[in-house]
Amino acid sequence: MITFAALMPHPPIIVPEVGGERAHEASLTSQGIQAVARELVQTQPETVVFLTPHGNVFSDCITCLIEPRLEGNLAAFGHPEVAFSHANDLELIQAIGNLAEKHDISMIGIDKNTSSRYNLNPFLDHGILVPLYFLKQAGLGDKPIAAISIGMLDNIQLYTLGKLIQEAAQNVERRVAVVASGDMSHRLKDEGPYDFHPDGSRFDLLVRDLISQGDVEGLFNLPSNLVENAGQCGYPSIIIMLGALDGFKPTAEVFSYEGPFGVGYLTAGLKLDHQIPSTLDRLIEQQTKSAEAGRKNESPPVKWARQVLEGYLQGGKVADLPPDMGELASQRAGVFVSLKKNGRLRGCIGTFQPVYENIAEEIKHNAIAAGLRDPRFSPVTASELPNLVYSVDILTPPEPSRREELDPRRYGVIVRSGGRSGLLLPDLEGVDTVDQQLSIALQKAGISPEEKYSIQRFEVKRYT
Repeated sequence: MITFAALMPHPPIIVPEVGGERAHEASLTSQGIQAVARELVQTQPETVVFLTPHGNVFSDCITCLIEPRLEGNLAAFGHPEVAFSHANDLELIQAIGNLAEKHDISMIGIDKNTSSRYNLNPFLDHGILVPLYFLKQAGLGDKPIAAISIGMLDNIQLYTLGKLIQEAAQNVERRVAVVASGDMSHRLKDEGPYDFHPDGSRFDLLVRDLISQGDVEGLFNLPSNLVENAGQCGYPSIIIMLGALDGFKPTAEVFSYEGPFGVGYLTAGLKLDHQIPSTLDRLIEQQTKSAEAGRKNESPPVKWARQVLEGYLQGGKVADLPPDMGELASQRAGVFVSLKKNGRLRGCIGTFQPVYENIAEEIKHNAIAAGLRDPRFSPVTASELPNLVYSVDILTPPEPSRREELDPRRYGVIVRSGGRSGLLLPDLEGVDTVDQQLSIALQKAGISPEEKYSIQRFEVKRYT
C-alpha cells in the first residue's frame, strides 16, 4: 500500500554542509522539507520510491537503478562526505517493471555495466540525495529505497506509471512512500537559471493551489504552454506521484513555498483518505473526446497528413487523396509536418523547397517521415495515434535577407555556410528575438556565430 506521498524540492544549498551560511536564504524550504520528512517517516513505510528528474532521463522510456545497493554523494557540489548507501528494493522494482511492460510503458534498468557502456549514471543523483538527507534526519534509518527517473512521456503514461507503483506495492505486500522530487519554475527572476517569464510565477502559484486542494484533474490538465514556459523540472514527478494515489481522495498539506534564487521550491505532503473511483479512466476519456473534437475542425492539409500516417501505421498503405483535397495536388511548395503529443513535440520533418510533384505528395512523405524518421524521437506507434496533434506549414520560396530584415514571428530563417545549413520555422514558442532565432538555426547547422554565413528568410501558412 501507499502510506504517503511527498513533493520535495532538491536545491543542494539547503543541505547545511553545502549551503553553509547561504542555507538560511532558503530557510522556509528547509523548514518545510524537514516537516514533510517527519510526516513521511511517521507513516512507517518499508520502502521509499524516489521519482527524480535528474537521473537517466529519456524521451521514450522510464529508467530505474538496479544495482543491489544504491549509493551517491554530493561531490559535484563540493562535499563528497555527504554520502548515502541503501539497499535497493529490487523485488518492488521488478514488480513495477512487469506491470509497465503489460501497459506498453518502456522501463529500462540501469546498472554499472550498462552505465559504463552507454555513459549513463548508476549512482543516486542530487534529486534523490537532497530529499534523502532530510528523510535520514527525520529517522528513516537504513530502509530500502527505489530510484526511478522520469521519462518525457505523455501525462497518461506518467499517471499510469504511478498507478502501477501502487499496484506493485500491493502485489509484493509492501508499505511504500513515494517522493516526487522536483523544483518549480526556474524563470522567476532574470538572475535565475533562465530568463524571467511571467508564466513562471503563474505556474508555481497554480500548482501550489491545486495541490493544496487535492485537485488531481486540475494538475493533470494544466495548459501545456504554461508548463513549457515555466521552465520547471517537477511536473512529471508530480503526475507520477498523483497516479500512485489513484483511487483515493488525497488530503494535502503545503508546507512551504518560496523562490529566493529565481527557482520555485514547493514542499507538500499528501495522505490517502477514502477510496473513490479511479481517475485514470476519466482522464483517458477526456483526452479521447478532446482529440475527436479537434479533428472535426481539421483543415484539409492537416487531415491529409493524419490520414497518411494513420493508414501507414495501421495497414501499411496510404489511401488515395480525397477528391475534396484536389487543390493540394495543383501546387508545389516546401512543406513541414509537425506532430505533438500532450503539448510536446513528437516529430517534425520538412522540405524548405519542393521535392515532390505537388503539395499533397510533400505532405504524404513528410508526414510519414515525421512519425517514423525524426532522429530525435523513437518511431510513433499505432497506440499513440489517437493522441497526436498535427500541424502543416506550407512555405514560400526562400529569399536572401539581412539580419535587420528578420522577424521571428513572421519569417522563418535558413542559415548557410559551405555545405552546412540550418532552418527554423517562424512563430515558435520561446523564440521571441532575432538573436534567439539565429542562434538556434546556427546551432542546428553546426555553424559557429563567428563564421561567415548567409541568411535567407521565408514565410509560412500554418494549418492546424
